[in-house]
Amino acid sequence: MADKTSIKSTRVAPKAAKRREQSAKSSARGSVTKKLPTVPKAIVTTSNGRAIAAKPALLSGGNPQIAKADGDAPVQAYIAAMPGWKSEVGRRLDALIVRTVPEVRKAVKWNSPFYGIEGQGWFLSFHCFTKYIKVAFFRGASLSPVPPVESKDKDVRYFHIFEGDQMDEKLVASWVEQASKLPGWIP
Repeated sequence: MADKTSIKSTRVAPKAAKRREQSAKSSARGSVTKKLPTVPKAIVTTSNGRAIAAKPALLSGGNPQIAKADGDAPVQAYIAAMPGWKSEVGRRLDALIVRTVPEVRKAVKWNSPFYGIEGQGWFLSFHCFTKYIKVAFFRGASLSPVPPVESKDKDVRYFHIFEGDQMDEKLVASWVEQASKLPGWIP
């Protein structure tokens, strides 16, 4: 009979012995290793009480599956689990949003990071697709200039970031600032 599992969201620190072993192997090869971001993991508890660590699953397009939760921690877990070049872009987007709107509220909902203002709703989210990151402004039609990609919803506008794109941080910061002052989306 297969073990039933339950998932409890938490961080699992890598074991010191494993780090030392990897460091020793790297030194023995004489190579320089790049430190990769730590991906927050979930603890999976089997029916017999055994706890094992699990990385977030990647859904279609490489979108990380992160449980719904409020706060910075789940957003950072999402960003760390974004595959390849997308993780660095996610870190840059998150930092730009926090720099532009220091009082921003964060959450992960529907496997996407959301940014909003307490009492006003959500003004922005982003989502991984196979070849790009889609940044959604929920009141994007009211921004100047209007973000370039239309939505089925007349108020929502998007912009896409592809690998190798040079993001116009000044323009994106302007959109973030404008969007944070508008009434947000309340699900």
